[in-house]
Amino acid sequence: MLRSGAMLAGAAAIATPLKGLAAFQGAAASYAEPIASPYGPISPKLDQTTGLPLLQLPDGFTYRSMGWTGDMMNNGQPTPPRHDGMAVVEQRGQLTMLVRNHENGVVNDLEGNPFGLIDARGIYDDVVSAEQGAPKGISGGTSTLVLRRGEYYKTIPSLGGTLTNCAGGPTPWGTWLTCEETTTNLEPLGGKKHGYVFEVAWNGNKRSQQPIVHMGRMAHEAVAVYPHTGDVYLTEDRRNAAGFYKYVPDYPQHRFGALEKGGTLYAAKVVGEDNVDINNPSIGDCYQLEWVKIDEPDMDPAQYTDEIVDTEASGPFLQARAKGGLRMSRGEGCWYSQADGLIYFVDTAAGVDGSGRPGRGDGGVWAFDPVRNLLSCIYVSGNPLAGNNADNLTVSPRGGIVLCEDGGGVEDMFGFGERLLGLTPSGAPFILAKNNIQLSTADLKAAGKSTLLIAEDDYRNREWCGACFDPSGSTLFVNVQTPGVTFAITGRWSAGPI
Repeated sequence: MLRSGAMLAGAAAIATPLKGLAAFQGAAASYAEPIASPYGPISPKLDQTTGLPLLQLPDGFTYRSMGWTGDMMNNGQPTPPRHDGMAVVEQRGQLTMLVRNHENGVVNDLEGNPFGLIDARGIYDDVVSAEQGAPKGISGGTSTLVLRRGEYYKTIPSLGGTLTNCAGGPTPWGTWLTCEETTTNLEPLGGKKHGYVFEVAWNGNKRSQQPIVHMGRMAHEAVAVYPHTGDVYLTEDRRNAAGFYKYVPDYPQHRFGALEKGGTLYAAKVVGEDNVDINNPSIGDCYQLEWVKIDEPDMDPAQYTDEIVDTEASGPFLQARAKGGLRMSRGEGCWYSQADGLIYFVDTAAGVDGSGRPGRGDGGVWAFDPVRNLLSCIYVSGNPLAGNNADNLTVSPRGGIVLCEDGGGVEDMFGFGERLLGLTPSGAPFILAKNNIQLSTADLKAAGKSTLLIAEDDYRNREWCGACFDPSGSTLFVNVQTPGVTFAITGRWSAGPI
């Protein structure tokens, strides 16, 4: 069917790791449930670090936990909570470096004591405001996990003084772009405006504190760098006021610091049609895109109202919409695939709710071809069983897609909890892993974990995030945001499409 006059009649023009979108032409509009996993059923497995049954995985897979909230970093400060987006940015000899976001505002421990700033060399905003509940500052930023010969070695604070660092993306030159998912302005308190992307060096270089203002001020979610041009593609997480963007740097030099020297921000628009909404897609939908310039990327947010939304929208979205830009529901994870040269991103609320409201569904995944400017929908969940609001995603070196759920947990044949989903070559979802974290105070003490920053609780409904592979594709690193744990998962990946 044709969703709009600008939609391509056939979708086979995009080459994807899913064997071309011709495979989707006869597919249903969405999936109602997952298929049987090619890796087999999952069951609780013991963590090789703590001995606790923290995850459910297929037979033949093992995992190690590391970098828990409260574990001491190399500067003597506890690891911040709320682990989020993450990537392996460098391997050097026997060392592997992962930069990891912390999606924090103001953080207090369980006794009410403020956590304060992440004490990195680069700190963007050191505002202190007792009146706003931040007597020791804001606690967003990044930390870097360093592994030696595949084993956890140490954690380094790598950026402080930022807010709500949700996802981001790696660069081809070995840095991490961390995204603030907020447009909070702390200038009235003596602080700074927020809503920017920062380039982070794994070792905490002081220059990491410099915002890339020309990438726009918005509720940034994630980015993907197209290595052949240096262009950066960006998603925005503001319900039904979210665009899809491209940043073209003035100096595409593929080195740390070049992006902040300036560039031009563009927003996606469907060719031949203004203000197309893609927040209620069907599998196989395909659009030809063009790009409209955002003249004021640092423009303040303002109210935006139309037939489906009444909300504060970012300055870039308002400008994009005025020039005919497209809209999704809530842009989330975004990843460049080395296997096929495409960029994949999640719209976490694609679809409709029980009342038929668009942009309030169970989520979908899009594939974008930067060469042809073609955008195609490869997966839509029509039921929480088939996908419970996927958030972050990653693509393995083999081209396999992994989705991180963030919908509050789902009951399936393996019990209750949030899941890691994989996609088959035809785009069908399957269950790869399940969050099984249930912690007592005795568990925490026996494992040597902080009882000041981690409470006794059932955490199975908490989101997965930060999924990424090492360059060899042998280890999947991933976070459970709360209580804040990083996992390294290994196993028989060749038995399936991941």
